[in-house]
Amino acid sequence: MTDTQKLLDEMNDRSREVFRRVVEGYLSTGDPVGSRTLTRDFSESVSAATIRNVMQDLEFMGLLDSPHVSAGRIPTQQGLRMFVDGLLEVGVPDESDREKIDATLGSNERDIGGLLDRVGSALSGVTQGASLVLTPKYEAPIKHLEFVSLGPEQALVVLVFADGHVENRLFQPPPGQTPSSMREAANFLNAVIEGRTLTEVRTIVQTEIAERRQEIDSLSHALVKSGLASWEGEGDTPERLIVRGRSNLLSTSTETEDLDRIRTLFDDLERKRDIAEFLDLTQDGDGVRIFIGSENKLFSLSGSSLVVSPYMNADRKIIGAVGVIGPTRLNYGRIVPIVDYTAQLVGRMLTDRSER
Repeated sequence: MTDTQKLLDEMNDRSREVFRRVVEGYLSTGDPVGSRTLTRDFSESVSAATIRNVMQDLEFMGLLDSPHVSAGRIPTQQGLRMFVDGLLEVGVPDESDREKIDATLGSNERDIGGLLDRVGSALSGVTQGASLVLTPKYEAPIKHLEFVSLGPEQALVVLVFADGHVENRLFQPPPGQTPSSMREAANFLNAVIEGRTLTEVRTIVQTEIAERRQEIDSLSHALVKSGLASWEGEGDTPERLIVRGRSNLLSTSTETEDLDRIRTLFDDLERKRDIAEFLDLTQDGDGVRIFIGSENKLFSLSGSSLVVSPYMNADRKIIGAVGVIGPTRLNYGRIVPIVDYTAQLVGRMLTDRSER
């Protein structure tokens, strides 16, 4: 039995209703909920004093807190977790929200990054939070590779994929490169990588270099290693996390402490650190996960909540994720189905494109 279920079992019907109404009221307005407000809306005729006693019991259980003396109550982080796990009612996104998300996927363009950028913008607009979209690594088979000299200290490695997608990476080549050494390095690599994905290439090229080193001279060998480093270095991941709607977080906060937390969050997002960890948050299942406040190890200093869901390819392999981050006072009942819908839509879109 989970901790949430144990706490719910300890509560009678009246306690559960008081707790649910306090949380829903707080999530709706952001304000503490008082006993008089609950008395007016309660399903049975009870006095304000009775409601206050129930609220005190819930506070003793660690589910509610009183921010000021004689004020109403707000849910604690533990209370929000119990509400989300045990009492949250999740429906389906309304039609207008679905249409706004659907509209971003209507383009036939081949630029997956641009399309997912629009998905992120739509998601932040619909939810009024900051959206996070982790794009998939490109996994189409490679057709061929070219090295292009841009000067003594700069070169370009051009990857052409079988589906027509092209990636360019700038890198600093070893000194003394010549047109012939670049052709030799490209020919060597093309013999190894054609028809393989980038992930497959990374696992075999180093072995091929070691076993067939005598086939290329030292200059071309150094260029091959430099070209590989340009795929595997810092340029490989920062652009994968698309963040949109930062201003939405600022517009919902006025307290200095909240603004400081949001600035810390912005710093985290700007550095785009721990991207792999962001994807790890989704690995325990294929549904939506909710991280409240300090439960969110990625942005623990922000006092924020993260609603995140992975999306999958045709082989049911997790290849990316979409999420919404905002204050702990999120409208979880609305945000959760929107994030789930978006993740499933992105997964289907990428699957359809890979099968064309």
